[in-house]
Amino acid sequence: MLIEYGVWVLRLAMAGVFGLSAWGKFADRSGTGQAMTEFGVPVRWAPPAARALPLIEAMVAVGLLVPWVAVGAATLALVLLIVFTAAVLRLLARGKHPSCSCFGAIGTGPIGRRTVLRNAVLIVLAAAALAGSMAYPRGPGGITVDRSIGSAVAVALATLLVLLFGELRAVRRRVDEQALSTLGGEGLPVGAVAPEFELIDTRGGRASLETLQRDGRNLLLVFVHPSCEMCAALARELPRWQARAADALTIAVVGNGEVDEHAHWRRRHGIEEIPVLVQQGNEAALRYRVRGTPSGVLIDAEGRVAAPVARGAMAIRELIGRAKTAARQ
Repeated sequence: MLIEYGVWVLRLAMAGVFGLSAWGKFADRSGTGQAMTEFGVPVRWAPPAARALPLIEAMVAVGLLVPWVAVGAATLALVLLIVFTAAVLRLLARGKHPSCSCFGAIGTGPIGRRTVLRNAVLIVLAAAALAGSMAYPRGPGGITVDRSIGSAVAVALATLLVLLFGELRAVRRRVDEQALSTLGGEGLPVGAVAPEFELIDTRGGRASLETLQRDGRNLLLVFVHPSCEMCAALARELPRWQARAADALTIAVVGNGEVDEHAHWRRRHGIEEIPVLVQQGNEAALRYRVRGTPSGVLIDAEGRVAAPVARGAMAIRELIGRAKTAARQ
């Protein structure tokens, strides 16, 4: 009996995942179509594929709850997950990190190791749901129709809560983007007091302007994004630049997104000795009026903005040279 209930819970969970994915894609057709082309679907086939995929996922979500089609739905779920994971691995092997839009606008973000890990877990769950559906297609023997419907409604409500939370994050992201576009001129005036911040450090704990300048040196904030190729190229140069300018300044990298993603990005590009800080939104970028990546903001030992915002690797390198020159004087 316990195994039967476990199988039913697995089917409910997978139905929730595919239902959420289908809803997100229905709500963001344009984003789904763009993701299709980035994943290798020919341009002329991307629109029909963007319409067909959420329909298939919705059918899987419903089918997992219907006894006589549960095995077929679980099989299709497993196939879809394997195909998508294979596509992700192929793109990652080529060094590409497109946005997956797996759950529509609420789940946008570049693919990476977390995407593969998440899908591996879902593949295991789908395989377990398939094996369980073959053995117990009708669900727990002791469960009544009312309880079956009630559990399905509970999963639907939980899925709705996840959807609303994702929508809230998407709205926050759009508000941040709009705020950045209406800031006026880029960067704070030279001599302005550097705004305080407290961000998550990917090495653990949190870091603030005060803790980063505790030794009285200048501070260079380098704003990046994990999916930015120019940022990746710049990151590989930062340890060498930091070593050469160690007496003059401290370098800290500031990104926006998930902490795990930035931690992996830090290790992949060999910047273990440089703090990589994560904004939960764009709070630091908004305060310093930084609009793009890679960008650099130099803060002097007195906690004031020492130069205009530097955009690009060469401009950031010039900031480092300026800090070294100022330290010798």
